[in-house]
Amino acid sequence: MANIVEIAGLTKDYPLDKTIVHALRGIDLNIPAGTLMSIMGPSGSGKTTLLNIIGCVDKPTAGSVKVAGIDISSLNDRKITDLRLHQIGFIFQTFNLIPVLNALENVEFPLQIMHKFTAGQVRSKAKKLLEAVGLADYMHHRPAELSGGQRQRVAIARALVTEPSLVLADEPTANLDSVTGASILDLMAEMNKSLGTTFIFSTHDSHVLKYAKSIVNIHDGLIVEG
Repeated sequence: MANIVEIAGLTKDYPLDKTIVHALRGIDLNIPAGTLMSIMGPSGSGKTTLLNIIGCVDKPTAGSVKVAGIDISSLNDRKITDLRLHQIGFIFQTFNLIPVLNALENVEFPLQIMHKFTAGQVRSKAKKLLEAVGLADYMHHRPAELSGGQRQRVAIARALVTEPSLVLADEPTANLDSVTGASILDLMAEMNKSLGTTFIFSTHDSHVLKYAKSIVNIHDGLIVEG
């Protein structure tokens, strides 16, 4: 199976006052396409930093990162934006929905900026994904009118509507109760199985383990044995 992500010698340093924080200290990691991987570790271990670099939100200090066979260090801003739009979906623990848009419009938004579909195709694709995540009756509700679990489902639909090859989920259950969190994970696992989409979770929630096909443990910016 081909790798969707290939990482070698990855480091990330941040200046903090007069010191340097070594967030990642030499990560080597290959992630096969179609897997559902959990990156486990306590707060401050480097999980989110690793996801942000894979997702081209942040840049490494050193090392190489390839996503879908593309060396991201060689890309200019326009090509990074293009890669993120067409290959990568994001699910944030804070949802990051646009408050003035309803659920349907939030899911339509990434399709609209791709400029490759008609208005009818955009509407059809967005409706199909919202139905798939169980929100057929809430399409015209704005985020403030939805529960946390419902907003997370909108975020999942938005992440998947462009049919990305890779979805990154940063602590996707952190702001949800255990029942809602489990239903969200069930949904992602089903979509991983049915669509073949690669999912990478960052989490410190041990309940996520049963959903993962593979687990990577990270501590103090290093991959460690579980």
